[in-house]
Amino acid sequence: MYQDLKQACYEANMQLPRLGLVLFTFGNASVVDRDNRVFAIKPSGVPYETLRPADIVVVDFANHIVEGSKRPSSDTKTHAVLYAHWEHLGGIVHTHSTYATAWAQAQLDIPLLGTTHADHLTVDVPCAPPMADPLIQGDYEHQTGWQILNEFQQRGLSPAEVEMVLIGNHAPFTWGTTVAKAVYNSAVLEEIARMAYLSCTLRPGVPRLKDALIRKHYERKHGAGSYYGQS
Repeated sequence: MYQDLKQACYEANMQLPRLGLVLFTFGNASVVDRDNRVFAIKPSGVPYETLRPADIVVVDFANHIVEGSKRPSSDTKTHAVLYAHWEHLGGIVHTHSTYATAWAQAQLDIPLLGTTHADHLTVDVPCAPPMADPLIQGDYEHQTGWQILNEFQQRGLSPAEVEMVLIGNHAPFTWGTTVAKAVYNSAVLEEIARMAYLSCTLRPGVPRLKDALIRKHYERKHGAGSYYGQS
């Protein structure tokens, strides 16, 4: 019943090592089936080089296994919270990519310094603060989902416009209306993080990109009068 969903999830996961976004068993991608309120996700601890479509696990939004013989990713509950509350999401990716994770470990937003960043966002990439100890000791992965939801609510951010976040002391999550977009956003986030790190290293106190350039680069790809690419 879920063969196509599992295949799509497998293909998304296999892009992560090809893009240099994961090592060993780090990270995971998931794909949602909204009609059946389930999603497919990478199994926990399975190396990418041995991963097969049949290994992919299908779970419902309450984290019950619907199909699959392996234990799903340890981050499954985080994915479930985001799918349950942000209904436009089609896919989610979690990695420990080097530069994005470095910003998360430093507990810093990634500042909007250049036009590559502005092509995708009009704001800094948000970094949610580290979770409180009682929540860490409780249902940690479930609370990580709420950590993301709460950070977006507190900042007044739209998950349809800002499709990426850093978790302080942890690592990044990205999403999109499709899992292909979530993978794309994960690669973009890593490149933005790398560029920002190099810029801040070369010039401490480097100024933020000016508003006119932010608007121009974002709107030419996403605005009502966008003209980037082929129509």
